[in-house]
Amino acid sequence: MQRIYFLVPDIETSRSIVTELEQADVEEKHIHIIASADVALEDLPEASLLQKSDFLAAFERGIPLGAASGLLVGLVSMIVPGGIAIGGGALLACMAAGAGVGSFMGSMIALEIPNSRHKDFQQAIERGEFLMLIDVPKDRVIEIENLVLAHHPNAELEKVEARALNIPPGY
Repeated sequence: MQRIYFLVPDIETSRSIVTELEQADVEEKHIHIIASADVALEDLPEASLLQKSDFLAAFERGIPLGAASGLLVGLVSMIVPGGIAIGGGALLACMAAGAGVGSFMGSMIALEIPNSRHKDFQQAIERGEFLMLIDVPKDRVIEIENLVLAHHPNAELEKVEARALNIPPGY
């Protein structure tokens, strides 16, 4: 899947684009709209917390950092005089526990952090524009871009991500 970013000037245009995308067999779960906090999106598909925050990126960063911390704790407990003698299995358990704690803590903190991929669009969103994220297979990117731009010249194609990172497995 690839993610297409459009800046859309108003809610009516957003609604029209969503309707056209659904008619072009793009499921609503693949369309995400981000607007300023004071704008009600009504029946439009609002971006979830996963799209609005850095949750998944922090989760991914927390795993190796937590595992490294767990390994360090395990090694220190082996080296400290009078420490508990542990073997390789216990070291792996410390790494796994560290990875779990690191990913959990990192992702919980990141829930409050806006998605870093959207910082370039923040001023436009605050002005009242809508950021539309459309997840499509690679072979449909040009088709969807052309569909939106042909009927809505006031929509601005901003970028296409080679891989939509914020898509959970099986989505």
